[in-house]
Amino acid sequence: MSSSLLAFLAVVPILTAAILLVGLRMPAKRAMPISFLVTIGIAFSVWDIAIIDIIASTIQGLFITFDILYIVFGAIVLLNLLKYSRALIVIREGFADISKDRRVQVVIIVWLFGSFIEGAAGFGTPAAIVAPLLVGLGFPAFCAVMLGMMVQSTAVSFGAVGTPILVGISGGIQSSEFDAKLASTGLELSDYIQLVTSEVVLLHGITGTLIPTLMVCMMTRFFGKNKSWKEGLQILPFTIFGGLAFTVPYVLTGLFLGPEFPSLLGALVAIPIVTVAAKRGFLVPKKIWEFDAEKNWPSTWFGTLNVKLKDDNGRKKMSLAKAWIPYLVMAALLVLSRLPQLPLKGWLSDIKIIWTEILGTSISASSSPFYLPGTILLVAGMITIGLHNMKLDKVRIAFKDSAKMLLGAGFVLVFTVPMVRIYINSGTNSAGIPGMPIAMAEWVADTVGHIYPMFAPTIGALGAFIAGSNTVSNLMFGLFQFGVAAKLAMPSFVVLALQAVGAAAGNMIAIHNVVAASATVGFLGKEGMVLRRTIIPTLYYLLVVGLLGLIFIG
Repeated sequence: MSSSLLAFLAVVPILTAAILLVGLRMPAKRAMPISFLVTIGIAFSVWDIAIIDIIASTIQGLFITFDILYIVFGAIVLLNLLKYSRALIVIREGFADISKDRRVQVVIIVWLFGSFIEGAAGFGTPAAIVAPLLVGLGFPAFCAVMLGMMVQSTAVSFGAVGTPILVGISGGIQSSEFDAKLASTGLELSDYIQLVTSEVVLLHGITGTLIPTLMVCMMTRFFGKNKSWKEGLQILPFTIFGGLAFTVPYVLTGLFLGPEFPSLLGALVAIPIVTVAAKRGFLVPKKIWEFDAEKNWPSTWFGTLNVKLKDDNGRKKMSLAKAWIPYLVMAALLVLSRLPQLPLKGWLSDIKIIWTEILGTSISASSSPFYLPGTILLVAGMITIGLHNMKLDKVRIAFKDSAKMLLGAGFVLVFTVPMVRIYINSGTNSAGIPGMPIAMAEWVADTVGHIYPMFAPTIGALGAFIAGSNTVSNLMFGLFQFGVAAKLAMPSFVVLALQAVGAAAGNMIAIHNVVAASATVGFLGKEGMVLRRTIIPTLYYLLVVGLLGLIFIG
């Protein structure tokens, strides 16, 4: 079979999902079961994968589905508890005190707070936290999901305290070929990873600085009363300032401290600077931008998350600090549980549910429920109950509402994630051919030749689109990208950096990330609408990073 035909057959499951979701606007609850069956059919008939391996991959996918749903559930529970404790009113008014301008709120809440959560936890957590918070503050659900997906870009390469680099790139390139190459240079693995890290922060720093501007412009264009790009550009000085406030310390941290803390420190430095600047009106237009009256919103903008809040004029409100404590505790626990220098990470991650060699295959699955952000979100929720003196009936309603919202996401992800695992595990086959992702990547490399740096980020994005993870994309394609760089006599650390950055951009269109984010605000069934919006920033990222790759290597 020719490499072109093999690559085409490998892309059919992805094309199926894309056509059904984006082209035919089919809800994911119908599109993903069809895509799952198409993947099984191609895996069995073309790749000659044994049925037992397909079943094992499906079981492995269900383990991951549990992890995702657990995180989503924790995020929804925390938000609903804050809603019924009335803390959400106080938080909303706190942001209004900083600025009533929705454009300013996007820079602070989505870009900076979301990037901090990404740096601490990763794995789709920012969208699961930011999207429902935005809805609680009065943003349309559709807009909240779009913005929640867009924040999963610049900060992602160093999410979960550097996991995509320290685990993804480092684990993805381990091989005899790499070891021999490394030995010839006299470098240690840590030195090589630092070379990759330095390129990654520079690529992200240049490209990501404009992401808050793009967030704001897309909000004013697609969700504003006047459908105007110009209204977003009117706050350009502030969005550039907010972008640089994050990316400058982000780049410096990556260059001098390594891959663990660029996203965390970038956000921690930027949040107080930008918040104080916004409160003083620095670079903020005098004319406030707000959404049109809710009664004029199209029905497609709404989700089923009910966070409409009526203020009680005669009721004493809690302090802003008390309202924010659950989120602050959540952020602190996320950081403390991810630092390798502290024992908490080992204690929590060592408690595992494991199924090794599922059904006698080489495929294994595991989950560390206490290490997942879902547990930390629920702990923050328990603290909310006591701290805000919540009544039992309100707590019961909060959990009941959250469980209802989870059902729709569960059905979709039961098909989406197993499909991904069959795709990724397709390298284990009786036909003796490369796995589906590698078949596509090899065809691209052979076809484009020396302008490959332009396409290297797209390979990374493809991996993230399939797997919903920067880390998994790096593990999947790291060695392939290294091999292409060697074949074309290009600096491999630059090509691997393009892989890592492209994989970060691909998170904005990862199907099961969209499903998970949509679930937090009750926006299920409209995933194709989200993808049609988030493809815009993804294409921007891949184009700019690809051009930078040509410049860096050329």
